[in-house]
Amino acid sequence: MKPYSSLKSIIAELLPLHRTIVSDDMDKTLSIIGNYLPDAANYETQTYAPGTKIWTWEVPERYIVHEAYLETESGERIVDFADNPLHIISYSLPIDKILTFDELNPHLRYSEKFPDAIPWEFKYYERDWGFCLTKNAYDALDRDARFHAVIRVEFARDPELGLRIGHGVIHPKGGATNTGEIIVQAHSCHPMQANDDLAGVVSTIELAKRLAENPLPEGSMSVRFWFGPETIGTIAYLANNEDLIPNLQGGIFMEMTGNKNKLAWHHSRQHNHLLDRITQYALRNTDAVERDFAAAPANDERVINGPGVNVPCISLNRFPYEEYHTTEDNLDIMDEKMLVGAADVAEEIIRIFATNYIPKRTFRGPVFLSGHGLWVDWRENWNLNRAIEKIMMRFEGEHSIFDIAKETGLDYWETYEYIEKFSAKGFVTRLPIPSEAHTE
Repeated sequence: MKPYSSLKSIIAELLPLHRTIVSDDMDKTLSIIGNYLPDAANYETQTYAPGTKIWTWEVPERYIVHEAYLETESGERIVDFADNPLHIISYSLPIDKILTFDELNPHLRYSEKFPDAIPWEFKYYERDWGFCLTKNAYDALDRDARFHAVIRVEFARDPELGLRIGHGVIHPKGGATNTGEIIVQAHSCHPMQANDDLAGVVSTIELAKRLAENPLPEGSMSVRFWFGPETIGTIAYLANNEDLIPNLQGGIFMEMTGNKNKLAWHHSRQHNHLLDRITQYALRNTDAVERDFAAAPANDERVINGPGVNVPCISLNRFPYEEYHTTEDNLDIMDEKMLVGAADVAEEIIRIFATNYIPKRTFRGPVFLSGHGLWVDWRENWNLNRAIEKIMMRFEGEHSIFDIAKETGLDYWETYEYIEKFSAKGFVTRLPIPSEAHTE
């Protein structure tokens, strides 16, 4: 694992790369991410050949840009991909043509809100071409002039140059168990965008580091980390790893975590799943904003929590923000505390969700508490002492530890540690939380 001085320093390293969905710079990005992940994650990449059918989709070609620029007929350069990769619409078709302003105009994009900024746009599946420029540059174009539009690109179909994703798993103490996994995702395919979504990437890296340094207790879920291109990357990953789906218990999609807005969390599609309730509990003393599933922005949680997968998945973000999808989305709007704060929240959710289980009694009759070191002195902990009978009454294999904590009004960790004492004595067995994932 490569050490880092700050999460913003990782963003600065990745920001200049042309990170479009299948590209050389996406490969570089995934390699750099792997360098910062803890060794315990056993991070690796997978490659899916262009043209491969992935459920109802198809793996796109690798996009290789040799050069792209717009100039006047006399050769005065207006925009150049070499100066900024946002100057062309991602996956633009090739062109080399002299055009009038009226012919060119439908292919130009700019930002009304930020006249000095370059917008980011893409045409992954609607095959077309276009340039992005500042509003000021657009306004300065001579409407009576002719322009030379040049885009020299390749759409490579070499199987070895396919779509790539990066993934790794951090197991609890003692290794993987039968309790399943929670998946944490961050997409990495937006060129020259710091908050969308290098912020989510680095908050996820920080989360992985913490779970490696302070592993989850033995018997907990494992945590799978995923990085790659938005939507199509998750579809390709799951279509090629369908055996993982039944083992997934939940998911968190992390994005846009670095600006100074309040943190927002979006419900799972189930809305009131255990994961939703744990998230509400983890955020109970914060001013976080609560939203419906797939409310803007909606990303890979639609795949993880969608048809044929159905793994409850929430998302964490600080959307909306004005600089979205422009060159104003840069390091200047990144705040280290916000990046770290998102990792704090995700860690708390995961530590509760991944340690939670259903205790099932093995005893009959009232437990001889003092004889087995399970009695709690009421003078030291009145609330727990008063709740012991209520806790034991919920050892019938129907209530998880989180449910028991909520129903008795106790803190989760206090309840977990107390029930773990019953487990250590052999008075309860640990039943995993049932998966809701679709198997076909």
